[in-house]
Amino acid sequence: MHYKSIVGCMLGTAVGDALGLPYEGLPPDRAARLLGPPTRHRFFLGHGMISDDTEHTCMVAQSLMESPSDVNQFAKRFAWRLRWWILGLPAGVGKATARSGIKLWLGAKPQTSGVFSAGNGPAMRAAIFGAAIDDRSLMLDFVRASSRLTHSDPKAEQGAIAVALAARHARTFPMVDHKLWLKDVEKALNNEQSELLNRIRASIDSAQSNESTRDFADSQGLSRGITGYTLHTVPLAVHAWLSSPNDYRQAVTSIIECGGDADTTAAIVGGIVGAGVGRDGIPTKWLDGIQNWPRSIMWIEHLAEKLADTLEPTSLGRTPNKAPWINPLAVVLRNLAFLMIVLFHGFRRLAPPY
Repeated sequence: MHYKSIVGCMLGTAVGDALGLPYEGLPPDRAARLLGPPTRHRFFLGHGMISDDTEHTCMVAQSLMESPSDVNQFAKRFAWRLRWWILGLPAGVGKATARSGIKLWLGAKPQTSGVFSAGNGPAMRAAIFGAAIDDRSLMLDFVRASSRLTHSDPKAEQGAIAVALAARHARTFPMVDHKLWLKDVEKALNNEQSELLNRIRASIDSAQSNESTRDFADSQGLSRGITGYTLHTVPLAVHAWLSSPNDYRQAVTSIIECGGDADTTAAIVGGIVGAGVGRDGIPTKWLDGIQNWPRSIMWIEHLAEKLADTLEPTSLGRTPNKAPWINPLAVVLRNLAFLMIVLFHGFRRLAPPY
């Protein structure tokens, strides 16, 4: 099974998330003056922490372990986790995800709990599907179920599909073939002439001409930072991936330097590139610098190993497995501490340099 790609994807997501988090919401020029380059952890005393991007990826992995072949059962397990995740008081949860969580508590089914939004929620947790699942059709069904749980706007689902197929391509082909990947995306989207596809084509052209990701963002009207809109996020993430498909450090730093929704964009790029380069391709200092509890780097790596074991085909097919457990009280305590650090960053931004 794709042990290397699963571990690389999950750890790559976590590291990108943690590196980008201090830069969240800042325009690129202000971020550079206030924090400096995104070459080390800057969230708390030289260490990094993960946010909802990694937590959702972990919940997807846990749910896949418990339902490796049944999409409907996966949706139920993921919905159950999302309900309790909302009660854990996570900081910075997206509006659409929060509303869908409330709908789930009020009795909505996973198929009807999504709200009409084209935010980044589905895309930020999509790379793990491409890194883990061989069957392309089944993978797409899982991506759709995950997307519709929180977001009903087709654009959000299309963005998630593009990310999942990018991770699938990254772990399958040592040399990235952008034409082959684009055809795969077009096929998955039924060759619709969508705005996302047009933006992705522009992203590919830009990357092929060696334009920097920051310059491409400027050309797309995103000089103040990449927004939380999937039609902005996914093409820029694709650009960073195609520009440095085998260089995790360069791909992640280039997307963070674009500003805006930096933790999510870096988590997406980190998951895609990580699926290709594996754990060994992620800088050790960045991995060691994450101080998070109870979802520590060690716990995430253990989860990835268990997921790889679960998805290993046998003569009896894939057997559901018990997912690693997280203490809910520990999650609440951690989230309260995390919120205090986020508030500190918020107050710090009120002071110069501007």
